[in-house]
Amino acid sequence: MTALNEGLGMAGSWYAATAHPWVTLPALSGDETSDLVVVGGGCTGLAAALYAARAGRSVVLLEGGRVGWGASGRNGGQIIPGLRKGAVELVDMLGADRAKVLFELSLEARKVVTGLIAEYDIKCDLALTGHLLGAVKRGDMSAFAKEAECLDQVMGYRHVRLLDQAEARAAVATPEFCGALVDEMGGHLHPLNYTLGLARACLSAGVRVFEGSEVLALEKTAQGVEVRTAQGSVRAAHVILAGDALLRGLSPQVNRRIMPVANYQVVTEPLKSPEDIISANRAVSDSRFVVDYFRLTADGRLLFGGGERYTPDPPRDMTAFVRPYLERAFPQLASVRLTHAWGGLVSVTLSRLPHIGRDGAVLYAHGYSGQGVILSSLAGKLMSKALDGDAAPLEQFAAVAPPPFPGGRALSRPLYMLGMAWYAMRDRLG
Repeated sequence: MTALNEGLGMAGSWYAATAHPWVTLPALSGDETSDLVVVGGGCTGLAAALYAARAGRSVVLLEGGRVGWGASGRNGGQIIPGLRKGAVELVDMLGADRAKVLFELSLEARKVVTGLIAEYDIKCDLALTGHLLGAVKRGDMSAFAKEAECLDQVMGYRHVRLLDQAEARAAVATPEFCGALVDEMGGHLHPLNYTLGLARACLSAGVRVFEGSEVLALEKTAQGVEVRTAQGSVRAAHVILAGDALLRGLSPQVNRRIMPVANYQVVTEPLKSPEDIISANRAVSDSRFVVDYFRLTADGRLLFGGGERYTPDPPRDMTAFVRPYLERAFPQLASVRLTHAWGGLVSVTLSRLPHIGRDGAVLYAHGYSGQGVILSSLAGKLMSKALDGDAAPLEQFAAVAPPPFPGGRALSRPLYMLGMAWYAMRDRLG
């Protein structure tokens, strides 16, 4: 699970530069037994391990690289309630009743994250200041109005409101927005410090966490499962696969349904008047298919993500790759110094709904499609609850499992790249 991380610059990221101290943990050496083995040291795996340990289970967690250095510690840190597929699309897909059940279940993610932050006193710059979705085309505003109406009338969710062009540009100093949809329940946090806070909570709960322990094989046994690394193995009654975009080969059922996508971020030097860029310190994203997303940091910088690549190799110069997107959104920042640049892999699904489910002793959660900041912790909790016999919430997501990507192992990525290039072209053409 480590090779895909190469070249993504996590060590040079602003998150790594501002992370709370973390002591590198040893690699697995020898043979272990436990009730549960978790593969992946991001928020999905850590939350699952924490809830399982609190329920009295013995837990071993294996991280192929360093805890939090996958998508959980690299992302934009945006708290966006709900799912990547909006309320209108959910109703069209599932009908009003089923859509409302799934939507309400997804809203628990915010409660899970804020509850864990409070319970374990995790210092992660939590700012519950709202999320603003900016319209880059005038036609987007009619879709925003339908979304707001559906959220209100069908979902009973009354925390969103529309902004006209003047209000949107007063909230975010970009010439691109011709309106916006604000969700007051959104916000942002420092994702690496949140992830490391979960890891500390796991250690305090008795979870045995091993870093540098890439899982090379998974085998089902009469007693449950056995996973093997280069230097050891773990036998357990159950395994949770939580590697997201970095999971490779352990479960064809999972791998066929997720596609790794790379995006890249930069931060500016501290701005003299950051409130002139984003007036209410909200998390912000736009209505493009290839999304720009940005927010202010606790020390007054603009953290900006823009553009995506659908090949595994990162750009040679990440700063140069992202800067045009930043300057498109904020021409007034053309001369600002960019101090850090890094990349990250996330997994997307064809339906843009997460892939959460169970196959006997194997549980899995992946494919948050860009909204894993809080959904990942919820998924970890749902898998742990399923082990305790409360599988109904997990089964709600399993019932809408995304379809496999077409083309099999040989053609799925080229076909996906072709499709994404088409949508990216539509963004450029307006």
